[in-house]
Amino acid sequence: MNAPSAADLAPSLAALDSLYATALERVRPRVVDGGKIRSELLDRHQLACHGLAYLATEREAARQLAGWLARLEEAGTATDLDRRIAGAYVGELCRATAGGIDIGPCESIAPADLGLDDAALRRTLLAPEVIAFAERHASGEALVALARSAVEGNGYGTHALGDDTLEAIQAEFRRFVAAEVKPIAQEVHRRDVLLPLELLEKMSALGVFGLTVPEEYGGQGLSKVAMCVVTEELSRGYIGVGSLGTRAEIAAELILGGGTEEQKREWLPRISSGAVLPTAVFTEPNHGSDLAHIKTRAERQADGSWLVHGSKTWITHATRADLMTLLARTNPDEPGYGGLSMFLAPKARGSEDRPDVDGFRDPGLTGTEIKVLGYRGMKEFELGFDGFAVPAGALLGQREGQGFKQLMATFESARIQTAARGVGLAQAALDEAVAYALARHQFGAPLVAFPRVARKIGRIVARVMAARQLTWFAARAKDGGKRCDLEAGMAKLLATRAAWEAADACVQIHGGNGYAEEYVASRLLVDARVLSIFEGANEIQAHVIARRLLEQAPASA
Repeated sequence: MNAPSAADLAPSLAALDSLYATALERVRPRVVDGGKIRSELLDRHQLACHGLAYLATEREAARQLAGWLARLEEAGTATDLDRRIAGAYVGELCRATAGGIDIGPCESIAPADLGLDDAALRRTLLAPEVIAFAERHASGEALVALARSAVEGNGYGTHALGDDTLEAIQAEFRRFVAAEVKPIAQEVHRRDVLLPLELLEKMSALGVFGLTVPEEYGGQGLSKVAMCVVTEELSRGYIGVGSLGTRAEIAAELILGGGTEEQKREWLPRISSGAVLPTAVFTEPNHGSDLAHIKTRAERQADGSWLVHGSKTWITHATRADLMTLLARTNPDEPGYGGLSMFLAPKARGSEDRPDVDGFRDPGLTGTEIKVLGYRGMKEFELGFDGFAVPAGALLGQREGQGFKQLMATFESARIQTAARGVGLAQAALDEAVAYALARHQFGAPLVAFPRVARKIGRIVARVMAARQLTWFAARAKDGGKRCDLEAGMAKLLATRAAWEAADACVQIHGGNGYAEEYVASRLLVDARVLSIFEGANEIQAHVIARRLLEQAPASA
């Protein structure tokens, strides 16, 4: 079976483009009134809008895979495996979408719900050349062949970056993860303990907490693509380690984008060095993604300081944190976004000896641990504020009422970083699935010899690479200085779903052993489950993506 070239993908990509354009044209009138997109209409037609978002996301992933393959071909480094991966993803997407658009593990949207009738499908995904491409490159036999090609060539965990600096970074962190992260990951998870402080110190020495902070503020000054490479490698070892840099990334973005020069000089070098560990304090018990209605309030005192009252939840790594990026309402007369302000609130670090008991030392601050299935190593807390004091200089940028806008400016990077975590975890699941399928013998043959097992592996290989390329696409957009909430949302949507699908397939390949705590597969499953929930639940991502797509569409669409 000949593997396709980038040029061979063109008819299928054109079909996806045409189908998406038709869907956009038919969904948009449902949400427009008076020439404007109406929120209440977006809500009413949520299923169609979210189906459009997922269709656009997978279409963009297919385009990015095709671009990746074209670059490899131009450089003369494309392999047969690379071509098989691109062909499998594009072909399976065309084949599957003709029957329905997947929007989650147990959800799909029929094309008809987006106004895509039989005629629209016949001229796009059901065109003879598109069907033939999918049958050739995405059939069960083709996916089995892809799996065996990947396994035999040990190509399921490698990928060319096309950049000497990025490849050196990748190699350095891959060695670090093998030596320092993988040996402790399972124990940290099963004992449900904090990651060793010594590990954080070693990560600090590698510059993990200041990867994208400019050198003038003590950081590495690297690109968002470099951040993705590092995050993927760390998350491939353990999602908790890959997530350690998230809070530093959010805090640094907040300070760089909205802080005063004094705040930048005070905090960024210490965050970059790992001397200060930040935590993000935004979510409330009754307000998850609905940040506009948070109730925690900060009251200004006569000396310019603030007293905070209220509660926050799902605060990660809170006991060890030295700095809280804290969103609170400073104007009770403004019930929406305009009443919110962001604070750089110092906090005493909890005891290393008894972090769960003695984790909150400041007057007016209490913490209660939230026990979780996975995503351990940092621990989650609900925080109570009862007159917690914040100094006068802690208001970000010394600008009241700008907290929500300041926070929104960080979401692009945070979601790109979350996508990279998803790619890393998906790759870890693929690693475990392949290793087990090779080692485990049943009925006189290794599991990988059985088509149902091999097909799972082949599909994961393709989906992991698609998620990776879409994530790097979003990172390149961010590095280019353009607005990229659309690209970041798409990357988060696809990569976190890939992580869950890969982890679930990994457990299935392990059979009963995959359900046992002693096996890594069980940890990967519970770790993967959270990725589609935090940093904006995937339902929120789909809504944001749909709105942006519909806003960008020409008025005639």
